[in-house]
Amino acid sequence: MDDSVYTGSYAKMIEDFKCDMMNKYEMKNLGLLHHFLGIRVIQQEGSIFIHQKKYALSLLDKFGLKNCKSMSIPLTPTDKLRKNDGSELAYEELYKKIVGSILYLTTPRLNIIYSTCVLARYMHCPTTKHLGISKRILRYVQGTIDYGINYKKGNVALLISFYNSDWSGDEDDMKSTSSYAFSFGSGAFSWATVKQQSVALSLNYRSRID
Repeated sequence: MDDSVYTGSYAKMIEDFKCDMMNKYEMKNLGLLHHFLGIRVIQQEGSIFIHQKKYALSLLDKFGLKNCKSMSIPLTPTDKLRKNDGSELAYEELYKKIVGSILYLTTPRLNIIYSTCVLARYMHCPTTKHLGISKRILRYVQGTIDYGINYKKGNVALLISFYNSDWSGDEDDMKSTSSYAFSFGSGAFSWATVKQQSVALSLNYRSRID
């Protein structure tokens, strides 16, 4: 069957659904979605692109980093964080505002979700090192202000998953943090960063104990 037949049937189904909803509920058809909870949605013929550029710019301005020098990565492998790192205590309210604001920015930004979630563990009694890294993430956002997720039409419907772990990355309890992302055809549709429940031991270390 011709693809145009499918396209026409889908369009009619959507129109029928909208008419049915407007008949049953008090609502209006405002056309294509452009904004949703601070997320910008750009719908074109063959793709849908979502981003939070406006929100990111407002954060940089709010925290005095509008014209800052950008960073190439949000968190370096040598930035091992812990509760007591030897540095002075930072202004807790400011730290909470920065990290909380960045957490909302992770909606279409997979590239900062790991570093932001790690910083979120130190909301109570943050140090100046923690605060410095939170500002580093904002400086990274400055250099990637146009980043988002692009969903393209017509891509091969292939499910791809990515998974990684920082292997005992938390120096306070030696637990690892796992991250995953799933994409189907084009852009990612599901992702998370989660701290593991137990401490993982390597096979070599376990054999030495035995």
